[in-house]
Amino acid sequence: MKRLLKLCTSVLALAAATASLPAAAMADWLEDAAKPLKGTEISGIFLDRPGYRAIIKLLPEFEKKTGIKVNYEIVPYENTREKQVLNFTSQGDLTMALVDLVWIGEFAENGWIEPVADFSKDSKITDPNLKLDGFFPLLLDAFGSWGGKTYGLPFDNYSGLLFYNSCKLKEAGFDKPPATWDELAKVYAPKLTDASKNQYAYALQSLRGETQSADSFMRFLWPFGGSLLDKQFKSNLMSKESQAGLKFRQDLMKYMPPGIVSYDHAEAVNALAQGQVAMITEWSAFYGTLVDPATSKLGDCLAVAPEPAGPAGRLPALGGFSLAVAAQATDEQKKATWLFIQWATSEDIAKSYVDAGGVSGRMSVYKDPAVKAKYKFVDPMVASWQAGVPEFRPRFPAWPAISEVVAEWGSKMMLGEVTVDGGAKEVGTRMESILTKEGYYDGKKKLLQ
Repeated sequence: MKRLLKLCTSVLALAAATASLPAAAMADWLEDAAKPLKGTEISGIFLDRPGYRAIIKLLPEFEKKTGIKVNYEIVPYENTREKQVLNFTSQGDLTMALVDLVWIGEFAENGWIEPVADFSKDSKITDPNLKLDGFFPLLLDAFGSWGGKTYGLPFDNYSGLLFYNSCKLKEAGFDKPPATWDELAKVYAPKLTDASKNQYAYALQSLRGETQSADSFMRFLWPFGGSLLDKQFKSNLMSKESQAGLKFRQDLMKYMPPGIVSYDHAEAVNALAQGQVAMITEWSAFYGTLVDPATSKLGDCLAVAPEPAGPAGRLPALGGFSLAVAAQATDEQKKATWLFIQWATSEDIAKSYVDAGGVSGRMSVYKDPAVKAKYKFVDPMVASWQAGVPEFRPRFPAWPAISEVVAEWGSKMMLGEVTVDGGAKEVGTRMESILTKEGYYDGKKKLLQ
């Protein structure tokens, strides 16, 4: 609660700093702000995902208005953190940081990114309509904030959603999707699974790596009332609630395709798209793949709902990024980068961005009747962003090392190489060893995640 109050205070202060700007500056603020910065070059990393392809489509508009050149390199997600860390530690050329949910603590604590307040206090380079309170609060908190300060603005954000084949459900006697995980497993799954026909109820992307640790393992902790850590940063995996979630995942495997532990996102999405499975819980960003006739056979059978609720409620997976100004940039580059970040995440281009294939973190665009009518994922996604857990995956610097441990032993659990409680004990022991070395138990580091 203290962290939330600090965040709210920070957001209100930033909003107040921009509220007093003159109305006359509204129309051409970007052009005016960019005049002293024409010819400046900025650089960042993009991913080969719909949200980045969308902003690339719109980029000529920004460059024409500002005279600022935006250089970007498209990098596989798996290499992005390492590439940025090497750049920041060697005083490289990146002026903008692409900050994943689980990197915000590392980037902020190492001083690689600068707080938004450092720039928003300067009215000459700040959008009069910045409106930080126009972002979904959950997204601004989870993706852009650390230790009570806002560092980045939400960009390319995802929510875990239930994508399903409504035709298959109807054939099995269901006129709506399951509302809870228990209902999915006990009522829907048996009727939607026929192994002899290679037909299964559900596919859970579980490939060893971040997919296993974040998209599979963690997905079954929070909705069941569990968590990775307790308030003292000790393992909470042996709690009754955490064990219930992990054992539920294990029991659900009999309704999944064989070899599910080798499924990454692409394989899970394709299993639904080609009719092998009836339901998946996947990122909202895959909506475009599932509606494209070139990649999906679903057609009008595609339907979307919020992720099922567990005993602790609906606490879906959170994924995505924020864009932040890199501390290593020159003053001119920092200002130019701040202009780009504001533009890329603004309400002004939100509808164009969504129409180009992106997912905006702004609330206003999803109130547009045309947007709601065109995209089936909007209402479920908006519903899922009303409440959630910012630390769905811990956001501290130790996460990458812990993720490897969870991925290894989470995979072994699913493969039956260890029991659920045996694997959970192993993860807990190794995780606490990492946190000991990181200084979380001797007071060197604050218990922030």
